Amino acid sequence: MKVLVTGATGFVGRHLCRMLIDAGHEVRAAVRAEPSPALADGIGVVNVGELSAGTLWRDALAGQDAVVHLAARTHVMHETESNPEMAYRRMNVEVTRRLANECALLGIKRIVFMSSIKVNGEATPKDRPYTADDTPAPEDAYGRTKLSAEKELARATEGTSTDFVILRPPLVYGPGVKGNFEKLMRAVAAGSWLPLGSLANRRSLIYVENLCSALIQCLESSKAAGRTYLVSDGDDLSTTSLVRRIAAAFGIPARLLPVPTPLLKLAGKLTGKSAAIARLTGSLRVDGSALCSELGWQPPYSVDQGLERTAAWFKDQEPRHGTDGDAA
Repeated sequence: MKVLVTGATGFVGRHLCRMLIDAGHEVRAAVRAEPSPALADGIGVVNVGELSAGTLWRDALAGQDAVVHLAARTHVMHETESNPEMAYRRMNVEVTRRLANECALLGIKRIVFMSSIKVNGEATPKDRPYTADDTPAPEDAYGRTKLSAEKELARATEGTSTDFVILRPPLVYGPGVKGNFEKLMRAVAAGSWLPLGSLANRRSLIYVENLCSALIQCLESSKAAGRTYLVSDGDDLSTTSLVRRIAAAFGIPARLLPVPTPLLKLAGKLTGKSAAIARLTGSLRVDGSALCSELGWQPPYSVDQGLERTAAWFKDQEPRHGTDGDAA
């Protein structure tokens, strides 16, 4: 299969392109500028410029069978836009609309779209995971615009020879991870004492190569057409357990203080970090059983294997981590 990948130079994109090549597909990466960051051998590159509602996709799509659309505006740690909602909409909705319309016009067979569990919402009860059939309830600009993009895919491809598949992952980790997960790994690796020893929440997550495996399954399976799937490693963890497993991956003891959850939440209010504390203390579980039962997919790696691979990458980057405090 000839596959165009958007967002190919990002965290997930680099892993996906390599795995697509390994699976025998022909990969073309859509990049915004040249020279682009290094990609795996055997990957073609096409420059589409800065992505917008006016991006011309025809040359990039020429001769392709399918598209995996990863490019998105994700979580911005230090927002500089005067209207963040509009910035999310321009990238996540308008770019997707334009791409989907051109795919339909050119007869591209399938679009696989990486959405987000944030379309469903921000939290679940400990005893009930999200499913793809739940009524969407996004709470932030990212989740709202991912939901709008899903609707644009359905609208653009209705009545055409192009079909689509939507995948909604939870938190993604693995070699190259940034943001809060990297910060947590850094704290554990440094032997810092963390006040997270008494949490009984449950959260789903997914190792990046498990996610890429699921994306490829959605690309290849005829049964996936028109479906929306949730996906995870299949092993929901408390934040306490996650810290312990990260420490085990580093081969060091976990340093955890048993601070009660109400005190953590109070500290979050006093420091203006309530949202961050809510993610650490709350539950967010996904039910990925439909993907497994309908497409026969199983995650190739366990959580512990994924964390071990991530820890190995982190240790290789240790000199950089010692001086670079930025997170994406």
